[in-house]
Amino acid sequence: MPHRPSGPAAPATFLGCDAPVRAKPRFGARRTLAALVAAATLGLAGCSSTSLEADLQPIGSPKNSPAANKPEVVKLEAPGPGRYGDRKPVEFGKHHPDRYPVHGIDISKWQGEIDWSEVRKAGVSFVFIKATEGGDHSDSRFDSYWRGARAAGIPHAPYHFYYFCRPAREQAEWFIANVARSAVQMPPVLDVEWNHASRTCTSRPDPETVRAEMKLWMDIVGKHYGKRPIIYTPVDFHRENLDGHFKGYQFWLRSVAAHPQDIYPEHPWTFWQYTGTGMMPGIKGDTDINAFAGNRKQWKEWLQKYGR
Repeated sequence: MPHRPSGPAAPATFLGCDAPVRAKPRFGARRTLAALVAAATLGLAGCSSTSLEADLQPIGSPKNSPAANKPEVVKLEAPGPGRYGDRKPVEFGKHHPDRYPVHGIDISKWQGEIDWSEVRKAGVSFVFIKATEGGDHSDSRFDSYWRGARAAGIPHAPYHFYYFCRPAREQAEWFIANVARSAVQMPPVLDVEWNHASRTCTSRPDPETVRAEMKLWMDIVGKHYGKRPIIYTPVDFHRENLDGHFKGYQFWLRSVAAHPQDIYPEHPWTFWQYTGTGMMPGIKGDTDINAFAGNRKQWKEWLQKYGR
């Protein structure tokens, strides 16, 4: 998610299960292998089955992905035609976010006071909440936010903004020290992106170092909470460091001008952050809004499997 300084600091070949047109899965000879690893990686390949593993399949082979063409951005007049208003709406075409019925938000202290009852009434199904950054910063509203979300009955998870000038182990220990197990309803999230706004850390480690540090953080945090973390990333960081790696992990991808299949070819995803300028009832100012990769039934199954 776009970062504000606070201290030192797929194709998803589906169009949505409620859409009238279903994309055809492209597994070929890999169908058997895909079925075996379906429980670990999330992507959509039809909506008629009764089991989560049959409905949610990994898609494509990111290692062999062709380079994505940068889509033409068509700006619309605010608040736009979407389910939620947007201060800077764009035309997504037939792959627009509203073809996915399950939406949620991600927040940090910059959202200020939140009316959780209004957020719930607006149909928000999940919320990711910033908890920590680096090895010495915690979000001042994290505790009140996750308790507010829980009281409103909205599934929630904490996220950690990674700081590339601090060892991964220190950051994992800081996250654990500041995030109680009771605050982790859905899997925790590791937010990895280049922080262009940082005045204290301009380091950009090589891809191998980036992946090794990520893996260490996720191993420590995953073991502590008993949940494998989700990876959040924008396209530039993904292309430079992650494309073709971390198979078996769920991805939350940022793509605010086109569907993820146009930006991250052949890459499975579970969550899609489609705007950073959303207009959400109960929240003043811009809000990040996201879509889940399946239908409502699949969302319920996903929560049963990965939530608690």
